[in-house]
Amino acid sequence: MWFLEYRELIRIMTISELKVKYQSSLLGFTWSLLNPLLIMLVLYFVFSNVFKMTQNHLALYLLIGIVSWRFFAIGTSAAMASIVGKSSLVTKIYIPRQVLVLSVVLASFISSILEFVVLVPILFIFGVGLSPYILFFPVIHIIFFMMVYGVSLILASLYVYYRDLNQIWDVLIQMGFFLSPIVYPISTVPEKYLPYYMLNPVTVVIQMYRDILLNHIAPTTANLIFAFLVGGGIILIGSAIFKRLQRRFAEEM
Repeated sequence: MWFLEYRELIRIMTISELKVKYQSSLLGFTWSLLNPLLIMLVLYFVFSNVFKMTQNHLALYLLIGIVSWRFFAIGTSAAMASIVGKSSLVTKIYIPRQVLVLSVVLASFISSILEFVVLVPILFIFGVGLSPYILFFPVIHIIFFMMVYGVSLILASLYVYYRDLNQIWDVLIQMGFFLSPIVYPISTVPEKYLPYYMLNPVTVVIQMYRDILLNHIAPTTANLIFAFLVGGGIILIGSAIFKRLQRRFAEEM
């Protein structure tokens, strides 16, 4: 398989992506924590004081949702330009083009893990702590990685041909933020719409993160299987689209 044959190149490019991401920033990785914390504080003030939301551990509820969503939003948005941004590697040498997408998504994957790690002491500060169900975290995060990578393959290949896709994706990301249970509990969704709402795989993943980190309950088998099948399906679809479109990447650069 190509990712085994080129694993050393993937490792080097992933490390390079991480260095580029943080080396020019004054606070470096600290921004990865400050950004969701600041957003959480604003949302916490609005929903607890203006809308009088009484969700248990509202601050943590919001923070887990924001950190989860950041992986999807940042990972897919950064990977979209992974082919176009490294045109010399596409036109001058041969490597599987998927390597370029995978390295960017892996860098976001690692950043997301670090954000969740920093979240752990905050859980203890608020008196929530951890439960044995934290052992489900690697499984859930890998499944989420599958989704992000699959979507990234589609976006990266289409962006070579349609450069205004990034504007469209920005709008869709904003819509997705409010169509997922990040700033409100699922219980507020009208019951008649709930079956359709739960078809959103990101909703299921965020709910599983909150189950193990905040509610201290195991994710349901149905949710794990659904998320895994969706993640695998998106990778298959993304790979098929990518392979079909990559034939003319060099010509479109």
